[in-house]
Amino acid sequence: MYIHIGEDLNIRAKDIISILDKESVNHSNLIEEFLQRHQAKLINLSKSPFKSVIITYDKVYLSPIASGTLKKRSAQRNIQG
Repeated sequence: MYIHIGEDLNIRAKDIISILDKESVNHSNLIEEFLQRHQAKLINLSKSPFKSVIITYDKVYLSPIASGTLKKRSAQRNIQG
């Protein structure tokens, strides 16, 4: 099962470790430090300010899609699949 996370990119749902909303990132020093340490793996899919952060085993994505929307997509896939 794949989830569209922005631009033309779909990733496997089972590869997702965490989906964080923008507010969590902006208010957590720990998450900011995590993003700084993983700059080499960071892929910005958002042309405007990002709305969510998707952490996978290989990469960290900044997505223009809200975390709530991504959660709904994941839940819909689970029901269908």
